[in-house]
Amino acid sequence: MKSSSTRFSLKTGLGMLAIAAAFTGSNAMAADATEKPSVVIVHGAFADGSDWAKVIPLLQAKGIKVTAVQNPLTSLADDVAAAKRAIDNQPGKVVLVGHSWGGTVITEAGNHEKVASLVYVAAFAPDAGQATGDLGRDLPVPPGIAKLSVDKAGFASLPPAALAADFAQDVPAKQAAVMAATQGPIAMKAFGDKVETAAWKTRPSWYIVSTQDRMIQPALERSFAKQINAKTTELAASHVPQQSRPADVAKVILEAVAATK
Repeated sequence: MKSSSTRFSLKTGLGMLAIAAAFTGSNAMAADATEKPSVVIVHGAFADGSDWAKVIPLLQAKGIKVTAVQNPLTSLADDVAAAKRAIDNQPGKVVLVGHSWGGTVITEAGNHEKVASLVYVAAFAPDAGQATGDLGRDLPVPPGIAKLSVDKAGFASLPPAALAADFAQDVPAKQAAVMAATQGPIAMKAFGDKVETAAWKTRPSWYIVSTQDRMIQPALERSFAKQINAKTTELAASHVPQQSRPADVAKVILEAVAATK
C-alpha cells in the first residue's frame, strides 16, 4: 500500500506533466498560428467591416487570424493609416484584401513590410499618380454611381433603393436593407486623392471580377486585373460577391494565404 506522501508525489508529478504538456501544446499552436499569414480586410465605400461577416467565419474555420478594418472614409490618407494600424498589429505576414474603394487603399497600404500579397475584390487598382476618380472615365457611368446622394458636408451615400438595385442586387431584400442602414458614407474629395506608390508592382495579386457589377464596370475590373498581372477569378455576382458568393471569395483569399511562404 502506497503511503500518502507517495500518492502526493505521484499526483504532483502527473500534474506537472499535464501542465508541461498543455504548455508545450499551446506553444505549438501559437507557433502554428504565427506561421500562417493573417488576413486584413479593407472594406469599400457605402459599407463597413460587417460587409465581410459571411467570409470571415470561413477563414477563421481554417485557423486564420482575420481583422476587418473600419475605415473612416474621410480621405485616402486616413483610410491607409487605419489599414496600416491593423497591419502593424498582426503577428507576421499579411494577406491584404480590398473591396471597391478598398482596392485603392490596399494599393497604397500594401507597401507595408508585413504585406505579402494583395487580393482585390471588385476593386479599384490605380497606378502611382492616379486617383480613383481618374479611372474608367472612358466608360459609361455605372448605374449605381449615377444614383449617389451627396450631403451638404460632401459625403456620398447610396439611397436604399439604389443599394438594393445596383450595389447588392443579388442578396435578399432584408439583407440589402440592413446594408443600406450600416453603410459608410464617403467623402467625395477622397476620390481625388492620388496613390503615391502602387504595391501591386512588388506584391503578387489576386483579383475577383464581378461580372454583374453595377458600381464599377466589369470591363474596367478586367483591365485592372490585367494591368496588375493578377490571378483572376470571375464571378457572376453583384458589386458585393463577399455577400452573395462568400465561399467563392473565401476560396480566392485562401489561395493567396496558401501561396504565402
